[in-house]
Formats: sequence, structure tokens, C-alpha cells
Amino acid sequence: MTEKQFRNKVTWFSFVFSLLVIWVHSYNAELFLGRTEEMALVYRAEHWLGDYVSQIAVPGFFMISGYLFYRNFTWEKLQEKWDRRIRSLLTPYILWNFLYYLGYVAGSRLPWVTDVVGKGEVPFTLSHMVDAVISYRYNYVFWYLYQLILLTALAPVLYQVLKRSWGQWIFLALVAWLVVRDVRLPFLNADALAYYGIAAALGLETQAWRECRVCSGRDHGGEERSGADCGGSGNGLPWYLPEAGWSLRGGLSGAGMIGLAALFYYLGLSSAQAAGFVACRLLAVFGLWLLVPGERLPEPKAFMCHNFFLYATHFAFVRFINKAAALVLPAGLWVPFVLFLVMPFLALALSTLLGACLRRAVPGMWDLLNGYRI
Repeated sequence: MTEKQFRNKVTWFSFVFSLLVIWVHSYNAELFLGRTEEMALVYRAEHWLGDYVSQIAVPGFFMISGYLFYRNFTWEKLQEKWDRRIRSLLTPYILWNFLYYLGYVAGSRLPWVTDVVGKGEVPFTLSHMVDAVISYRYNYVFWYLYQLILLTALAPVLYQVLKRSWGQWIFLALVAWLVVRDVRLPFLNADALAYYGIAAALGLETQAWRECRVCSGRDHGGEERSGADCGGSGNGLPWYLPEAGWSLRGGLSGAGMIGLAALFYYLGLSSAQAAGFVACRLLAVFGLWLLVPGERLPEPKAFMCHNFFLYATHFAFVRFINKAAALVLPAGLWVPFVLFLVMPFLALALSTLLGACLRRAVPGMWDLLNGYRI
């Protein structure tokens, strides 16, 4: 897979994950139907799509982020990578949380918006503002960005562990134990660490193979080796690494992983164990990546390349559309479900329109809100 093909595939997956995550936040049956039998029917249909399919979205984001951060990583590049993440993660995290807080403060004081906001009068004080910015109190979906900032800060520790094959196995055993035992870490989520760290290990493994100095993650005393010597094929990368070209073996393995993910999902439901769901999401994302041939994906359209802005804005659009629609539309059985189905595309259209206006009117603000992403 060429560099352009890899980047295109990342954009496609990020775009699809961005649409899926909107379904996770679009449940609306109770808003329209109250606690009735009809509500239960719509609720089950929405949650099948939102839980079974769409819950792979945020794990997918973590895995893409972990892989990209540790792709071609060296100690010398750490400061450069941190500087980029300050611009692409920390700055928009603070700015968006502040804007959401101001939006709730203003909306809670406008008579015609208060019912839609549904939070009473939000206090406008310095302490409340600082808390809202740090703890994403009014921008719930940014829990993901909060976790990603913490994981980025842990780069020196993670790299020291994951750069060796024995360290990768120790890490895998540790996160498996944390997830199975449901251990609560301070600040950091164990499942986020698992998704991010496993993808980071794959990024370092890809780098090692490309340097032609390792085989299966073990150093050979600096002896130069070709991809074929190490067991690679095509571009020198084994089939299971994300930048290897598509192969029948990889595609079949990906399909098998997706089937196994479905099994783990139902095991998680039957046992009420988080470990089943974590395994399901890991396998589903990795399997989907192996199954889809990146070489055949067309170049993404412009509206597919602003996925961070869509992620940042969709929560406000979804809540406003659902709550406003529940006030003015009839409470028929199909109304909430149809609205649920089209919600990702409504949010995409609104986000694309708003983004285009910002790029033309205030390009500097657009860069800040989009994390300086191109």
C-alpha cells in the first residue's frame, strides 16, 4: 500500500466512524413516545444499530490515533509530535468545551430555547467555567479527546514498553487483566489504553519491519535484512500489519475476526462482562481494516476530510434536532426511528455548511476549531 493509499484509507475509516458515532448519540424513542410499548420497540431497533454496529467507532478512533502517533516514531520526534497534538488536541479541546459552556449558559436563559436545553439555568461563574472546560461537563463526547490527551502525554512510558516484543506481550497481558478484572484506573480508561496501545504496538512493528533490522519484533544485532528474509511479502510487510497491501489471507482473516467479534458481543451480553465488548470492538475494527482493500478506495471527497469538526459539532446538532422535533412533530411510531436513521446525514450536512462558512469568513478561527487539520 502506498502512502497516499494509506492516508486515503485512514480518511475513509475516520469518516465512516464519524457517521457511526452520531447514531450512538441519536437515541430519541423516549422523547417522542414516552415510556410505552411503542417506545420499547423503537428503542430496541435504535440500540441494535447504535450498540451492535456503531460502538466500534470510538475504539476505531483510538486505534487510528495510536497507530499514527507511533508510526515512524523515535525519541527525537517526541517533542515534534507533542507540539502537533497540542494544536490538534489540547487547543480545540479547551476551545470547544468553552464554546459549549457558553452555548448552554446562553441557551438556558432564552425562553424559547430553555426547554430544548433542558438543564435549567446554567451558572455563569469562573469556577463553573473552569470545571466545564477541564471536565467537558457540557460537551460529553469529548471524553474521548480527554482520554487521548492523557494517552499522548504517556508517550515516553508507552514507547519504552512497546518498542520491544517482550514489552508488547507484557502490555497485552496487563491491559487484558485490567479489562477482565474491570480495574478502575485514575483518570484513564483501561479499554482506551487497550485500543490505543495495541494499535501503537502495530505502528512500532511496522516501523521495525521497514527498517529491515528486525524479524517479528526481535533485534538481530543490527544485521540488515530484507522483507523476504524476515518473512514479509509484497512491500516487505506481513499481511497483519495495517500498511501491508490487501491479500486473500488478510481479507479472510478480517472476515473471520468480524465473525468472532459478533460472538464476543453476544458473550458480553450474556455475561454482562466488559471484556467481551472490548474484545468485540478490537476485533471488529482490526477485521474491518483487513477486509477492506485500501488500494481500491476512491479518493475521499472534500466533505469527508473534516471529521474532527463533524465530531465536535454533531452532539449539539443531534440534541437540538431531536428535542425540537419532539416538540413539533407527531409522536408516531415511525417518526423517531426515521429521524434516528437520517440523523448522521443531517448532522453531516449542517457541519459541512457551517464549516464552509467559517473557512470563508474566519479562516483563523476555523483552523483553531478544526485543530489545524488539513
